[in-house]
Amino acid sequence: MPELPEVETVMRGLEPHMTGRRIISARISGKRLRHSWPEGFAARLEGGRVERLRRRAKYMLWDLDTGETVLCHLGMSGRFTVWPGTQDVPEALGAFYFHGPSEREPGPHDHLILTLEDQTRIAYTDPRRFGFFDLMAREDVGNHPALARLGPEPLGPGFTPAYMARALRGRRGAVKTALLDQAVVAGLGNIYVCEALFRAGISPRRQAGGIAPSGRPTARLERLVTAVREVLLEAIAAGGSTLRDHARVNGEAGGFQQHFAVYGREGEPCEGCGRPVQRIVQGGRSTFFCSHCQK
Repeated sequence: MPELPEVETVMRGLEPHMTGRRIISARISGKRLRHSWPEGFAARLEGGRVERLRRRAKYMLWDLDTGETVLCHLGMSGRFTVWPGTQDVPEALGAFYFHGPSEREPGPHDHLILTLEDQTRIAYTDPRRFGFFDLMAREDVGNHPALARLGPEPLGPGFTPAYMARALRGRRGAVKTALLDQAVVAGLGNIYVCEALFRAGISPRRQAGGIAPSGRPTARLERLVTAVREVLLEAIAAGGSTLRDHARVNGEAGGFQQHFAVYGREGEPCEGCGRPVQRIVQGGRSTFFCSHCQK
């Protein structure tokens, strides 16, 4: 599943093309995605102007001037492609769009095609159909089942050592499992938790509550918060990580997988000590770490 950096990358790629533009046509495939399409979805989009794109955890949100908000989750294989129309976009963002034929016909896995007022076309493609869309009144967004119980954003002001000390206090499970709990911190996934724990020098098997037993920040917790932020920001700058399906809206793969320190590197030498990177299974997911560098 795409994690926070991948969703942020896609959102930033869509933003210069969609923000401020009116949707003049919306076409859906009619095929069910992970959930059924919202009633009247295409008709409710048409005529709406996109006021803002934003991200919450692993979800994208499009605020429309109709007072409704589109919620999108990419699923395992969902991706967007943009064919720019007549309006210029800032040159610095040129890497985010695809210089392809604007009249491309829908493919068998294209489930949403938008045409904007400047003739920009945007296609959502999802071969596995694990992504989904929803549409709701903007004031109801915070109560949506996918968003209602999320913790703070790891790149936001609420994600601090003090907050994490309170959130982890008394938790008996492993710290790796706690960091994957979206109610503790929103948007983190397996890849970036493995990488952040390595940078912070914390074993993924360490008991979560033991990192801040008094409920107050510790040096170890300070390192963890810093490592999470650094890893996410570096991954966003690299366009996310492409293991199988993730792509930017211009079709290019992300590049952060080239900088993994431990994820997917079982048996390879640790860049810190040279000992082999190990893999264990926690909560049904592979954990990659160095037992010598991480305590």
